[in-house]
Amino acid sequence: MVFGQISENNITAKSVSLWLLCEKEKYMTQKDKKTEEFYARLREQLEQDTTWPSQYMYKFIVPSELDKIAEVEAAFDGTDALIKTRDSSKGTYTSVSIRVTMDSPDAVIQKYLEVSDIEGIISL
Repeated sequence: MVFGQISENNITAKSVSLWLLCEKEKYMTQKDKKTEEFYARLREQLEQDTTWPSQYMYKFIVPSELDKIAEVEAAFDGTDALIKTRDSSKGTYTSVSIRVTMDSPDAVIQKYLEVSDIEGIISL
């Protein structure tokens, strides 16, 4: 068996798993880079366009599950957040709009990162 060459004779479950792991790592690295670039652009735009502290409007879509909505709301506990929710027409999703005073662009981004761990959340 020669490393780096795959033929029908030497394909094993282990080699396929290793290949899939490498492909996943490449995808995640690309995804992480795009995420970093997005937040860098957002930070720059917020620094240029806004005087801090300032009101900021977050908009999220989450599955219409009480625990998911509660997780989003909990991320803003202890702030002056005004939170409004609205169910989709079929009741499958809930939009969550949050107006809150934020101290800086980094604080805005930190909240986005904090809620990004909530399963099924979409940030708008």
